[in-house]
Amino acid sequence: MDVLRRFWTDHPILSNWLILAVGMVIILVFSARHVGFEPLQWGALIGATVLLAGLCAWIINWE
Repeated sequence: MDVLRRFWTDHPILSNWLILAVGMVIILVFSARHVGFEPLQWGALIGATVLLAGLCAWIINWE
C-alpha cells in the first residue's frame, strides 16, 4: 500500500491518467459491447480513449 501512496504523490498526473483511462475504457466497452466492432476498431477506440484520458488528466493538473 505504501508503494501505491508513494507513486500517487510522486507521479500525480500519471496516476490520474491511469485511473481515468481504466474507468473510461470500462464505460466504453460496456456502452459499445453490442455494436459489433472489429478488433482493429476496438483497438482504435480504446487507444483514442486512453489518449483522451491523458489529455484530461493533464488539463486537470493545470494550476
